[in-house]
Amino acid sequence: MVCFFDFLGGKKVEKNKQQLTRTMTSRHITMMALGGAIGAGLFKGSSAAIDMAGPSVLIAYLIGGIILLFVMQGLAEMAVRNKEARTFRDLVQSVLGKYPAYFLDWIYWKMWVLNIAAESVVAAIFIQYWLPDCPIWILALSVSVLVTAINLLSVKIFAETEYWLALIKITVIIVFIIAGLILLLVTFGNHNAVGFANLTEHGGFFPNGSTGLIAAMLVVIYSYGGTEIIGITLAETKNPEKVVPKAVRSTLVRIVTFYLLPFFIIVSLIPWNEVNGVPESPFVMVFKMVGIPGADHIMNAVVLLAIISSMNSGLYGSSRVLYTQAVDGRVPKIFAYLSKRKVPVYAILMCTLAMYLGVILSLYAGSKTFDFLMGSLGYTVLFIWLIIAIAHLKSRKKQAEHTSAYEVKWFPYTTWVAILALSAILIGIIFTTSIIVTGITLAIYLFITLTYVLKGRYQDN
Repeated sequence: MVCFFDFLGGKKVEKNKQQLTRTMTSRHITMMALGGAIGAGLFKGSSAAIDMAGPSVLIAYLIGGIILLFVMQGLAEMAVRNKEARTFRDLVQSVLGKYPAYFLDWIYWKMWVLNIAAESVVAAIFIQYWLPDCPIWILALSVSVLVTAINLLSVKIFAETEYWLALIKITVIIVFIIAGLILLLVTFGNHNAVGFANLTEHGGFFPNGSTGLIAAMLVVIYSYGGTEIIGITLAETKNPEKVVPKAVRSTLVRIVTFYLLPFFIIVSLIPWNEVNGVPESPFVMVFKMVGIPGADHIMNAVVLLAIISSMNSGLYGSSRVLYTQAVDGRVPKIFAYLSKRKVPVYAILMCTLAMYLGVILSLYAGSKTFDFLMGSLGYTVLFIWLIIAIAHLKSRKKQAEHTSAYEVKWFPYTTWVAILALSAILIGIIFTTSIIVTGITLAIYLFITLTYVLKGRYQDN
């Protein structure tokens, strides 16, 4: 799609004329990363992950959290060493070269564009719970316009909106954790403490064996995806060399906590083989067990906010990728135009266009299309993490003589663990994932590679 704009090209934009402003603080980018990662993957994808792995889903999310920690530490170190970087493409290109940076840019752009296109319709479905007579396309269009408006106003307004949306989600998760622990440990009224028997009953802790655990890893990687959006905020963050490492540390602790504890409560309270057999979210099931009136409406609203928050982060991330491409003359320079509020208007509108096209196509493609797209997004997050980890490994070799204000402890062991673990997961996922999902993903990657090759030949001639 947009890769073809590379052939149109454009002159490199003078950075002093078109420059993003550094208005985001540590709390903004921390919540943005949480907004991207704690979304539909947690509230909506939890049932699928539990159905694949049973109680051993806890190990899957723990492994994913450790890998994420090692990858994001490397990203933070590279950001501190390269203070002029605007996105992680700049970090990667200086170390690995043009093709890996090009590939990373476009698969990251593809990830968020597909995500916001899919989630605009999913958001409409949740709104339709309250407005059953309203057509899906009208609701999806309304959500898309809202998210577009938030991103067009200003970076500060966007960051504040994302901050409060993420805060609402986190508050609900904390309430869920407290309520779940009470149900597990405390006997009151007609309720007897459930205990932890469900962790080993119904087929044991590994009911589907290692195959189920590996299959769940694709959902896990997709669920944690979005955290790396911190690497897109470099040009709009105050003192990124100090803020980014701090945001990485706090974000990782919160993400692992907000995934592991809720999943522990779900598989302890509810037999794992009953979670995916009901239409409602396991979060709703737990709130109903507590006896909270209107639990279905409360959780429907929370999931809706989670999806809008994820769309918000996605539109930000994809538009900044397109903006930096335009600044460097790789796509038409119109996408580098900044409004008076210092936001890349046309880059945002281009990415929004993909969201509206997704709304239209989804009306004909059906829900299975989204299953395929979500699987493809899991692959993409895995490749993004791999490229960042490999870049970090090589960046130390190139800058070995320079000290940094932030350095990863136990280097290179942590980075090698991340690379080897991601490679093993990739092999496992290939053998346990639908051929259609793998084929769609491969076709997209080949298309991006082909545009890079043709672009090189076009420039040579």
